[in-house]
Amino acid sequence: MTSLPAQDPRHLRAELAIVSVAFMWGSTFVIVKSALNDVSTFLFLGLRFTLAAVLLAIVLRGRLSPGSTSPAWRGGFVSGALLFAGYALQTSGLRLTSVSRSAFITGLFVVLVPLLSSAVKQVRPHRAELLGAVCALIGTFLMTSGDLNLKPNTGDLLTLGGAFAYSGHMLAVAHYSRRTGFERLSVLQVAFVALFAWLAAAVAEPPHIIWSGRLLFALLFTAAFATALCLLMYTWAQRHTSASRAALLFALEPVFAGLIAWLFAGESWTGRALIGAALILSGIVLVEVKPSWPSPHQDG
Repeated sequence: MTSLPAQDPRHLRAELAIVSVAFMWGSTFVIVKSALNDVSTFLFLGLRFTLAAVLLAIVLRGRLSPGSTSPAWRGGFVSGALLFAGYALQTSGLRLTSVSRSAFITGLFVVLVPLLSSAVKQVRPHRAELLGAVCALIGTFLMTSGDLNLKPNTGDLLTLGGAFAYSGHMLAVAHYSRRTGFERLSVLQVAFVALFAWLAAAVAEPPHIIWSGRLLFALLFTAAFATALCLLMYTWAQRHTSASRAALLFALEPVFAGLIAWLFAGESWTGRALIGAALILSGIVLVEVKPSWPSPHQDG
């Protein structure tokens, strides 16, 4: 790919936006985990994404361009389906495997995105991005305390499917965000996730809910900030950077999650976690300081 110049202000703003999204998603893990004690998984997702879609539609009602809607609807459907598949497969897999294995396998999207992008474009991957992704992947392994038992189980395979779905979602957003208004694409992909979640809630699990303060807080916080705001920022950012670079920046999520747990939950950092965080940051720096490396493709 021809790397976007480091001094391009849109490029810098886009990557800062993605880092902000990674921080927000990393900070919500404890909130969501606690809320799921009071509600079934797909019902929570249905409520969360429905509220987020309504909020986005209200906030953006004056900016939803009236032009051709075919690319937006197609992009919203594809992006929404892949994002929902990622959530569904990851959550289903988590019931059958350990948290550490789930976190590590999900983190494979860091290397899957540049590989899938290269396969779609039928070109060689960017060397700097691959090296940075490998550093970030090893760092994620160390931070999530992944064990060395490499024998996969059903939960691992479902989680791997989720990692592929998340990777596909990144490539879809990179593709469609350049072909339609990011506002319309943001609203539609969130609405489609809500639709798929309600369908799954009706057929895939017995729905249950206990209305509590922590559930209401989790729904409002995740819908308004971790979903509506974050996906709007992310969809805009994908117009100005590559899916591969976005995936690498999202590797910061476990770093931010660890920092939040340390600051507010009193969890300590192990030497293993510190090394992992350093490797993730090193992988990002490796890509950011090598903009002139030859690159055969551009995502999206």
